[in-house]
Amino acid sequence: MPTSREVVITAPHRFEVREVPRPEVSGDYDVLIKMKSAGVCGSDIHNFLGENPCASYPRIPGHENAGVVEAVGPKVTKVKPGDHVIVDLVVACGECYQCRLGRYNVCEHVRARGSSFDGGWREYFTAPEKEVYKISPEIPWKDAALVEPFAIGGHCTGRGRVVPEDTVLILGAGTIGAIILQTCKAKGVKTVICCDINDSSLERAKKYGADHVINTKNEDLVQRVQDITEGHGVTCAFDSACFPGSLTSLFADGIMANAGRVVSLGFCTVPEKISSAMLDQRELDLIGSRMSAYQFEPTIERFEQHAFDLDGIATNFIPFSKIDEVFDKIEHPDPSVKKMVILFDEEEA
Repeated sequence: MPTSREVVITAPHRFEVREVPRPEVSGDYDVLIKMKSAGVCGSDIHNFLGENPCASYPRIPGHENAGVVEAVGPKVTKVKPGDHVIVDLVVACGECYQCRLGRYNVCEHVRARGSSFDGGWREYFTAPEKEVYKISPEIPWKDAALVEPFAIGGHCTGRGRVVPEDTVLILGAGTIGAIILQTCKAKGVKTVICCDINDSSLERAKKYGADHVINTKNEDLVQRVQDITEGHGVTCAFDSACFPGSLTSLFADGIMANAGRVVSLGFCTVPEKISSAMLDQRELDLIGSRMSAYQFEPTIERFEQHAFDLDGIATNFIPFSKIDEVFDKIEHPDPSVKKMVILFDEEEA
């Protein structure tokens, strides 16, 4: 019987590689995928460290998944063997209020690959046809794994109702911050401010089109925002830093303009210190954003049009056969490692 290797997080700070029977197509609408690349997301890192409130164990991580269709069920019409595909991370019921509203990413019964059920850090897995999206074979596998995080950029900027007239502040210039920056620029925003404590992340943000960068380790965020906006404040802010207190910091006097929108992207469980007065005196909108909905197809189209600068979004490409390196880098963080991508073919790594 053919076998397949899979990576399993058995408990916080513990993982193992297992050899199991290769999965097969069993349902009419099943798609068997041979994995080619998988991104390492912050949620995967938090899963391994025991810091993700949505995670359970044992669990195969990975929701930024790209691969080749190996086989399909008899009623599958959307894809065929040999197609290059991306797999949605969200599994939704399609029937609840949220799904009917078009917000299946927060379905009443939502499950997410890699946290609440098994993900793609394995050589083969099956997914329903409706969760599989075809992508051009011209897109390298190392880039294909980035479709899902760029879909997040599309979703959260939609949640924030970003328009060209906005002045946008992005707190945290890591992978998601850099993606939000590029997405805002693709939507025509003329002024985007990025802030971080890491100079290399801020230099990268300049490369991707940031109009202003602020190192909050040695610069006063409020004063710099006031200077840049000529005292008006920003109209939309994104918390992609997601550390205790980061969300509260965006409500400091001088950051947000009246009628502004604050978009939160994190799962930090430490309570914030936001009062009703901080929210209501300026009639601000505080908006949650989780994963994405209906963003895979438009994001794939933008990838195929080369609309984004993907160079440097992922910095480390690691063969699946050396998966221990991924966990070593999680245990021993290095500021130069912005994002890791697992490549399942040795020649691609």
